[in-house]
Amino acid sequence: MGHKMGGFLEKPETEKQAQEGHGNGLRYCVSSMQGWRLEMEDSHSAACRLKDPFATWSYFAVFDGHAGSQISLHCAEHLMSTILESESFSKHKYEAGIREGFLQLDEDMRKLYHDQQGGSTAICVFVSPDKIYLVNCGDSRAVISRNGAAVISTIDHKPFSPKEQERIQNAGGSVMIKRINGTLAVSRAFGDYDFKNDGSKSPVDQMVSPEPDIIVCNRSEHDEFIVVACDGIWDVMTSSEVCEFIRSRLLVTYDLPMIVDSVLDICLHKGSRDNMTLLLLLLPGAPKVDMDAVKAERSLDQTIVQITKEVIEKHEIHDFETLIRLMKRMAINIPNLPPGGGLYAKYYIIEQAFHEKFPDTPAEIYDYFSM
Repeated sequence: MGHKMGGFLEKPETEKQAQEGHGNGLRYCVSSMQGWRLEMEDSHSAACRLKDPFATWSYFAVFDGHAGSQISLHCAEHLMSTILESESFSKHKYEAGIREGFLQLDEDMRKLYHDQQGGSTAICVFVSPDKIYLVNCGDSRAVISRNGAAVISTIDHKPFSPKEQERIQNAGGSVMIKRINGTLAVSRAFGDYDFKNDGSKSPVDQMVSPEPDIIVCNRSEHDEFIVVACDGIWDVMTSSEVCEFIRSRLLVTYDLPMIVDSVLDICLHKGSRDNMTLLLLLLPGAPKVDMDAVKAERSLDQTIVQITKEVIEKHEIHDFETLIRLMKRMAINIPNLPPGGGLYAKYYIIEQAFHEKFPDTPAEIYDYFSM
């Protein structure tokens, strides 16, 4: 049975499941939301302490499945162990081991899923005592925030990037409407075996390649956090916006699920139509809660409630959509809105004020495109 790519619900599924953990001096929180899609096809994994002899290492990953979730689920369960069991990794040749693990897992899964459609991107992060490894295959992304800026990021693998397009064409494919053969929007992925059938070419020279790009950097005391997320986030927010927003939230709350969930909500409000998963990994240099920032945030929230009430009164508003449209026009007059998130980050405050006034009217906007 083949899965149809795409397909949308009549209204988004907004329930979120946050998980948290800590170890090796790191704290993480991951949350995901199905959104407008008919199915949830993202998966993730997190391990703050790996098994000996790598107990001082940590691993975090997000997998964005397409045309089904079986590949992303399999990756979430087996990628880390496949990498750790590779010959090179056990010999401390870490980059070679990571690459071997990716190619090995793709071969292992071919035996199970060769006649099925579908695949998955992979974005993973290994943190050792002195290094960070960002590993990417597909169009999910990992970004390091250092000294208040998004400084290091993986590069998305899209079919229309020159290097990817060259490989696709050499393998007998073409790039149309930014997709491989007009259908697949990523150029590297696990699975997608119907794009990996040229017996005369190596696995990394097929139309779709399972080969990861690996960025290795030395850890610094200025490293604040790493964001690991699928394209449901990056489609509507830039790396800088996400990092600026998260940094501003870390100054006002210790509640990581609230921070991560609010990024998912902002992306939904900004019109993301995809499944969304975001993993936030705090490094020892992460910003700490600052009382002045907390006070400023409280006063901002009060200002927004005040303006919302005034707008409802003045314009005799009865529905949430009109209210939001007017509030967006007012936003330029509201100082200190969260960087990277803007008014989108405060929809819930506007919603609360609306509910106080109209307890029985749903505060829903499902046609974000008309706004």
